[in-house]
Order: sequence, then C-alpha cells, then structure tokens
Amino acid sequence: MGPRCSKLSLCWWQTHHKSSLNDASDLENGNDDSASFSEFSFDQLRTATSGFSADSIVSEHGVKAPNVVYKGRLEDERWIAVKRFNRSAWPDTRQFLEEAKAVGQLRSERLANLIGFCCEGDERLLVAEFMPFETLSKHLFHWDSQPMKWAMRVRVALYLAQALEYCSSKGRALYHDLNAYRILFDQDGNPRLSCFGLMKNSRDGKSYSTNLAFTPPEYLRTG
Repeated sequence: MGPRCSKLSLCWWQTHHKSSLNDASDLENGNDDSASFSEFSFDQLRTATSGFSADSIVSEHGVKAPNVVYKGRLEDERWIAVKRFNRSAWPDTRQFLEEAKAVGQLRSERLANLIGFCCEGDERLLVAEFMPFETLSKHLFHWDSQPMKWAMRVRVALYLAQALEYCSSKGRALYHDLNAYRILFDQDGNPRLSCFGLMKNSRDGKSYSTNLAFTPPEYLRTG
C-alpha cells in the first residue's frame, strides 16, 4: 500500500504544504473535475483490483474484515480505494444509492473523498481517493524507526476536527467507527478522514448505527 512507514520520517512534510494550519477556508475543492462522483461498473472495478486479488487488499484486517477494501488502478491511471460490502449489508438498493450519492457530494481537502459507487445485482461497492501513506494506526503503533513527531500529531488532531466540522456543516453529522484506522495520509503527507465512515449501516433495508464514535453534542440533545 505505497511506501512503508520505515521510509518516512514523521516530521515528514514541512509546513510549506499549508501556509496556515488554522485556515479552514480552503476545505472545499469541488472544482477538481478528476474528483467528480460517478457510477462504475463491476467489471471496471474487478479489472482495477486485479480481480479483487488478495494482494490488493488494504483493509487492516485483510480478508477477515466484514467489508474488504482494495487498492485499485483505473484505466486513466488513477489509484483508488474500493470498499466491497458484504452481500447482506445493503439489501435495499435505493437506500444504498441515496447514501452513496449524499456522501459523494462532499468535497474537502480534509477527506479521502468518495468519487464513485457500483450497484449491480447483489454487489455494493464504494470508490474513494487512494491515500498512499498508510493509516494513523500504522504510524502510531507499528512504526519501525521512530515515533510520530508531536508536530504531526497536532496536525492530525486539527485536520480531523476540521474534517468533522466540514461534514457537520454539510448535514453529515454522524461518523461511524472513528478510530486511528480511519485517518489516512495523502501524497503530500497530510492526514485525511476516510469518507467510508460517513455511510450509514444498513440491515434488512433499515438504517442502524454501530460504534457511533462521533456525534456532535447538539445532535445528542435534539436528534
């Protein structure tokens, strides 16, 4: 899944990548045509992931994960992350499409944005931007040579807060399973929040929540 942690020094990327960490005015980048939301065919995604090969799996729990995430490459050379849901996860096609399209409308430099979906037969897949520099969990708990620098830890906390604030401002206030595996690092070494946790879970056509890790206080008060 890209370069290994040992090749990175987690003071890594100098602050020239962002002139001001406190400036959240640049969060939306919806003008990027390459990030448009679209529908993919199952054959497209099967080809991109080498037939959903085990070698393409990037889920932290590998083939044992209930919904497996694969690294893939499209015909236009773009790298993508493909989340393939368990066949029983989304029995209601309409509900899956509504959720995917709602999350797909979000565009932020603090998110690993959703760029597409696939809904064919029993197959339910999401397609997101691929983040090449692993998860926060890898850098916190599985580093090979040195721990993450405090400057980067602070950046992670700030960018995560900005990502959640952006999602809340766009009507996606709830985030499921918020943990160190959900925070990824992009090609510039900046932390981003996975968009996959913004999808509601579904069972038997009804929405339900598991491990609802982030809920704004006002949502808890009013629903």
